[in-house]
Amino acid sequence: IQAFDPVLIEGKAIQIHPLVCVAYNADFDGDQMAVHVPLSVEAQIEARVLMMSVHNLLSPANGTPIVYPTQDMVLGLYYLTKERTGARGEGKVFSSPEEVRIAYETGQVEEHARIKVRLNGKTVDTTVGRVIFSEIVPEEVPFEMCNKVMTKKELQKLIGYIYRHSGRRKTVEFLDKMERLGFEMATRSGISLCLKDMHIPSRKAELIKEAERQVMEVYKQYSDGLITKGERYNKVIDIWANVTERVAEEMMKELGAEDGKEDMTPEELEERRSFNSVFMMADSGARGSAQQIRQLAGMRGLMAKPSGEIIETPITANFREGLSPIQYFISTHGARKGLADTALKTANAGYLTRRLVDVAQDVIVTEKDCGTDDGIYVTALVEGGEIISPLEERILGRTAAEDIKDPDGNIIVRAGQEIDEDAVDRILNAGINRVKIRSVLTCQTKFGVCATCYGRDLAKGEPVEIGEAVGIIAA
Repeated sequence: IQAFDPVLIEGKAIQIHPLVCVAYNADFDGDQMAVHVPLSVEAQIEARVLMMSVHNLLSPANGTPIVYPTQDMVLGLYYLTKERTGARGEGKVFSSPEEVRIAYETGQVEEHARIKVRLNGKTVDTTVGRVIFSEIVPEEVPFEMCNKVMTKKELQKLIGYIYRHSGRRKTVEFLDKMERLGFEMATRSGISLCLKDMHIPSRKAELIKEAERQVMEVYKQYSDGLITKGERYNKVIDIWANVTERVAEEMMKELGAEDGKEDMTPEELEERRSFNSVFMMADSGARGSAQQIRQLAGMRGLMAKPSGEIIETPITANFREGLSPIQYFISTHGARKGLADTALKTANAGYLTRRLVDVAQDVIVTEKDCGTDDGIYVTALVEGGEIISPLEERILGRTAAEDIKDPDGNIIVRAGQEIDEDAVDRILNAGINRVKIRSVLTCQTKFGVCATCYGRDLAKGEPVEIGEAVGIIAA
């Protein structure tokens, strides 16, 4: 729930700012919302001071910005900051960003042209688009932060940096300018989809033929009594999973290069691919993923039966080629399972939330420091050889339970101090992979928890205040 200043409009639909859609998980396909009106003066003050959307820029779950551009805005900014070889005005040298803007507006240079520009007494290699993008960024942000292709992830990083270094007001101004620039560039780019953008890899037939030969071999081994039914099943599934992956790799490698010249260099090929509409949408983080593109132009791959068991024969066709009746029939299993899971999951999630709130509602921050020396050791969370939660995420904003020292014995953070962003960088650079922090699990406060053991209030980016209902937030 957030508070807004209402604006009178024609029409009966609620109109909301595109940037708050992430927090509400809202889209424009018929979503409904409840509107509450604060009547008393006290309620109005609370709404204006605590609940206004401009005061809720960070997610209470992880402290990262929750107000960030999505879809069209991301695509527009990604397109603006890309570079292209041979664009009009390539290699030109400019004495200032203002000069770049004039050249762009008079049509002397394109947004993708690689240029040199003088900034703060240094000549910097950049593109026209990145100079235009840097105009909307607060002046205290270094140009290196903008001098790259702006994907969704990079934009989130930039918003977090601006929030920490320039404050809330400048962040809000930047977000509004970014929204306008993103929409404008997405419109100007003229990005659209056509069948040709979904490029089927040239080696697909060859790869599938080879897989079919291997499968026949496995079946022969089975009929000769050399392997069991279970071994046959596992081998066949492995062969098809592997070939699906290889078709996807080939497709991503060739994507968008089909209308190029025969004698293109690898660089030219890479560039043509990188301006393919489907590729840009997935690469920028605007919409879609490599897996979805694989189903559009590669092969759909292995499907599951209603029981959850994988069917041995994969769907070798993709959506561009079209599915045969039997392939369509097999894929309906997955579609039905998806719908059934969605209906069942919502009830489970709601019930789990209710139970968690019931357990955690009494956990409130009741004092500043319980004075304990106890704590827990934290490391990066690894699952199946993959880091799922890095150390920096787990210790940022927490309180050190003991002095954290680098290998030379120099103290990075003293016991009882908060581990901030700079300290996290120094800990990582020192190669430390295990840190002892204060935790609510070892807190000695009698009723509730203390602020030192809890650490930073992620929604504000500051130490937690006494009286905060941290149990409810965690639930």
